[in-house]
Amino acid sequence: MDLTEQISQLEADLKELSCLLEKAERKRVQDLLKQEQKKMEKELSAKRHQKEQQAIREADRSTASKAAYTVKITSYAWDQSDKFVKIYLALKDVHKIPAENVEVNFTERSFSVLVKDLDGKNHQMTVLNLLYAINEKDSYKKIKTDMVLIMCKKQVTKKWDCLTAVEKQSKEKDKPSMDENADPSEGLMNMLKKIYDEGDDEMKRTINKAWSESQEKKMRGEDMMDL
Repeated sequence: MDLTEQISQLEADLKELSCLLEKAERKRVQDLLKQEQKKMEKELSAKRHQKEQQAIREADRSTASKAAYTVKITSYAWDQSDKFVKIYLALKDVHKIPAENVEVNFTERSFSVLVKDLDGKNHQMTVLNLLYAINEKDSYKKIKTDMVLIMCKKQVTKKWDCLTAVEKQSKEKDKPSMDENADPSEGLMNMLKKIYDEGDDEMKRTINKAWSESQEKKMRGEDMMDL
């Protein structure tokens, strides 16, 4: 029986009780009916207040749901054990929302997270192309104080160097070439070029200055040889 029906029943009971009170002639019976009347009136008042609060909460939830927008989760940490890869997502007050608002889906090489209606926003994260395959059925989530912990069950007991295959490829691409027959000066030039291309204006000015000074010293050395 919902609150609306409970309130209707109490109102009907009070109406009938009032009729009985009007017909009662003996004082003791009247006193008993009045006590029951006060008790019912108090219960009816409490039910009406409860219904008002429920309506306010539903309105707040509706407003929050309409106002919610989705932001991407970009900050996380991870580590591993022999059996699991663990991803830590720091989300303030996530433990205070309903557990069903935190949805995590796994596939063999990916997982996605959706945290709904947290601080007026939805928080979303998708990680694709995991370094190795996981067991999606044995993977799960844990909700802790201000944190969601994603537990990815490894299919094979193997150490992960990175979380995704893309990260591993990027690391291998950045490794310097170890060609024994390569000219050491050429390797240095390639390294300087990479630093120059990726550096800010201050770094570029510093490299240009060092290069100019190096060339000037080289030219002075050659002039002395000619003398």
